[in-house]
Amino acid sequence: MRHPTEIVIENGEDGPRPLPLAIERNRQRTRKGFLPKLLRLAGKLPFADDLAAAYYAAMDPATPRKAKAVLFAALAYFVVPTDSVPDFIVGFGFADDATVLATALSIVGAQVRERHRRSARNLLGLPAPANEDGANA
Repeated sequence: MRHPTEIVIENGEDGPRPLPLAIERNRQRTRKGFLPKLLRLAGKLPFADDLAAAYYAAMDPATPRKAKAVLFAALAYFVVPTDSVPDFIVGFGFADDATVLATALSIVGAQVRERHRRSARNLLGLPAPANEDGANA
């Protein structure tokens, strides 16, 4: 029997592995504070859809553990009120958050699938993107 405080995930890798505590701490912080903050600020954030897609990818059991670690770190940075540039500074407050997210997506962006982006658009009430003939997909 596993220790009751050990967190185990199964995501198609070599088998179940304990989730490191730093990742779990970021996951808990994200689960608690991400959606309320995102929904409160979505109209002010040009990268809200990328944030939401990253959230859905991080929460997806099929996303590899290493990608989850990167995504949860970036999402937790968005949630934490004390970061490099305070969020209340008009025009610059979310520049650091956008940079952290862009860096995370440049590392593990291939793990953010279309289903995650679709869920993000649905959450934010955004229309489906237009396909090649101009119709919504």
